[in-house]
Amino acid sequence: MAGHGYESGRLNLPFVGISTFGKRPYVEDWATIDADVAIMGAPFDFGTQWRAGARFGPRGVREASTLFSFGHAGAYDHEDDTTYLPSDVRIVDIGDADIVHTDTETSHANIEAGVRAILAAGALPVVIGGDHSINIPCINAFDDQGDIHILQIDAHLDFVDERHGVRYGHGNPMRRAAEKPYVTGLTQVGIRNVSSTAREGYDDARAMGSTILSVRQARALGPEGVIANIPTGARVYVTIDIDAFCPSIAPGTGTPSHGGFLYYDVLEMLQVVARRHEVVGIDLVEVAPDYDPTGSTSILAAQVLLNFLGFIFAARS
Repeated sequence: MAGHGYESGRLNLPFVGISTFGKRPYVEDWATIDADVAIMGAPFDFGTQWRAGARFGPRGVREASTLFSFGHAGAYDHEDDTTYLPSDVRIVDIGDADIVHTDTETSHANIEAGVRAILAAGALPVVIGGDHSINIPCINAFDDQGDIHILQIDAHLDFVDERHGVRYGHGNPMRRAAEKPYVTGLTQVGIRNVSSTAREGYDDARAMGSTILSVRQARALGPEGVIANIPTGARVYVTIDIDAFCPSIAPGTGTPSHGGFLYYDVLEMLQVVARRHEVVGIDLVEVAPDYDPTGSTSILAAQVLLNFLGFIFAARS
């Protein structure tokens, strides 16, 4: 509307428009990805053993992410005296992998194809789940990318080998990852309390190269001390289960576990890993928005992802 002396163009407030991640451009054709970061949704939750609903995670996190979409000048952090995610960091949203209900194999294959397309384009894959089983196809897609180390931030170890024939549920991903020749080790942080993995799983994880830290152990070490467990020079894939956070701040998840991390516990670990290591991929899983009518869990997930991306590209520059 002209004639009032206002800036030209649209104000485009967060609640206006289509909810892509951070209101970044949508790329429908995966053969044409041209960006530094590509966001993909993996709305698959048939791997859950308790409450379903993480199929709506990508939609919820995208909508929440619009809160942080003011302007295009990046986000100035006065504490760090840094502008994060300036306009020259190109982020696109490639939509969701197609999910075929009840068909884990096909759904996982579609997720893997999306991650491969992002990697082929030379972009950083950021996958929003879905339950934690979606990490399995994500890691499969790295089979031609060289060695990686996995940083898992989670309440649960997810190291079950097989239970009643199930090998690709949300209790299995870290075991499936550890079996890969190109996964050189795991740092598993936030693991606490009654777990879905039996003691043998913990023994197996350590035998297969895992470092396992609870919330209290991680706090005692501090963020620098936690990340010091990752070998120097390792390229790192980061998988974040929202139930790593205390359900007092993140109730919107299928398997909440009290005693979890608070925001800065995790943010500072991510800041250190971004500074010390090349981050090659990210997934954030198990946001089930319908269990949190306040929307706070989805906002937390979006805020963590955007800040982490800011740290990664600030370190690269």
